[in-house]
Amino acid sequence: MELVNQHTKRIMEGCKERARSAGLRFEEETLEYIVTNRDLIELTPKYMIPTLYDYWVHDVEVLKEKGRYELYPNNPYETVINTRPAISYYNDNNPDWLNVMIFYHVLAHIDFFQNNLFFQHTWDDDFCGRALSDKRTIARLRNEKGRWADYVIEFSRSLDNLVGYYALLSRKDRPPATLSSKKLDYYFDIFLQSIKRVKTSEYLKEIDHFNDIRQRYGESADQIFFSEVNTRYPEFEAFFNKSLKGASQNRLDPVQYILEHSEFLNREENRWMKLIVQIVRDTSLFFQPQIRTKIMNEGWASFWHEKLFLSDDRIRGHEVDFALVNAKVTSLPRVGLNPYALGMRLFGYIEEMADRGCYDWTFERLSDEIERSRFDRSTGKGREAIFEVRKYLNDFQFITRFVDQAFVDRHRLFVVEERLDEQRMVWQYIVKSRKAEDYRQMVIDSLYHPPWIEIPPEKQERNILYLDHRFEGKQLVTEFIPAVLIGVSYLWGGPVKLETSEWLADEPVMSFSGMGVPEEGEAPPAKWKRVLYTMTDRKLTKTILR
Repeated sequence: MELVNQHTKRIMEGCKERARSAGLRFEEETLEYIVTNRDLIELTPKYMIPTLYDYWVHDVEVLKEKGRYELYPNNPYETVINTRPAISYYNDNNPDWLNVMIFYHVLAHIDFFQNNLFFQHTWDDDFCGRALSDKRTIARLRNEKGRWADYVIEFSRSLDNLVGYYALLSRKDRPPATLSSKKLDYYFDIFLQSIKRVKTSEYLKEIDHFNDIRQRYGESADQIFFSEVNTRYPEFEAFFNKSLKGASQNRLDPVQYILEHSEFLNREENRWMKLIVQIVRDTSLFFQPQIRTKIMNEGWASFWHEKLFLSDDRIRGHEVDFALVNAKVTSLPRVGLNPYALGMRLFGYIEEMADRGCYDWTFERLSDEIERSRFDRSTGKGREAIFEVRKYLNDFQFITRFVDQAFVDRHRLFVVEERLDEQRMVWQYIVKSRKAEDYRQMVIDSLYHPPWIEIPPEKQERNILYLDHRFEGKQLVTEFIPAVLIGVSYLWGGPVKLETSEWLADEPVMSFSGMGVPEEGEAPPAKWKRVLYTMTDRKLTKTILR
């Protein structure tokens, strides 16, 4: 592995100038390395970070990628790391024209990393340096503690999708909360809505009333407003003070809670384990935005590498070569999902629709398809619109907002259903739906969405950790529950309870024949039920709650 030569570096600097002229924004300093195909294959399973801590799962992934490469040799093109400075790796046999295309792709990735708000907690990090320090820490602990270090890594990784990513984002660039602001948040967000359950009309009137007081009395508004609140709701202060006591616990994600409250981990002889748990948590937090913006990130990079490459005079004579490579990257599959292709076409669609002024109430009111197709105010705001989307959205918002029927029809998208032809014993793919809402739901179902696990203070018992799965329509993978709870129980140092929802049937109904012999009736329909798993001394029990 070595830095690119001066000739290739000059190509990259030329790409930077053209990318900035088009509106992309990124820091000046970047590092580019030349590696072999096999080097790139080994980088990918390590999340593209060469200094990431060693773990057997990474080695297994490397072996899988090597085996796949032996069967299907390919050119991985590039990989790029969101760190300071941004680091990217390129295949050692890329011709100059291909490097031009790849450099534009990488620069668009860097622009996305450094401007999308879901990455803002990574903007000040030198993650490679931190990862190298973590790697050395774990290597030292593995040398001192042996296999127990790997056990702690494995137990921690079973929870690394439950880190408080959005809580971390919400603390960025937020002014320090005052007691008055906390009281306002609690009153409007919790007390009125969850405790008093006031009607929407009453809630809106209360907001208007507060705004009116603030306009008239300025700095004294909060005091005057809450004097009225205490008259109407004498119990408010007690509820608010109680919320303050439990606030610190409510803000902790499961990994944080275990780190802070586990008596086992906080014993002097076990504190080395906390270092490993914290490393796993920090690593997961760093990669959370990349998981949640895969379609947008790859689509943004593909959109710009195509646009900038075709306008670059340095690649004349290689248009056909580019078309072949680009088609492999950005073609829309008839079955399955290509994030490069979907994201790129969505950004192009948004730019066109914004240029026509279609994201406006006037256009939304039109019901006639012919009128909608002819609507064009030539606003010229398309480029501005896609940069706004790039800055503020993630994949879920991107897909929910912009995949509409016109987009689905234009690209002839559809949802397929897989069926087994029992006579021929082959799988058949059948078009199930061409509706935008169905296609949109299919894409949303493919997105990363970890379970919502809370630690309710009122359910905690001494030395027992109670985890409450907030049900969102999908049950946990039951085959993983025993292993995960064993690991959590070890880190917690005591019994662990997990409350969740599962799709269960009632007990079969028994009927009696004329001879008095019981007969099994029809199986009752299944329904969602709350169940409680309890892990004690590595033994798991399950109880149906309701």
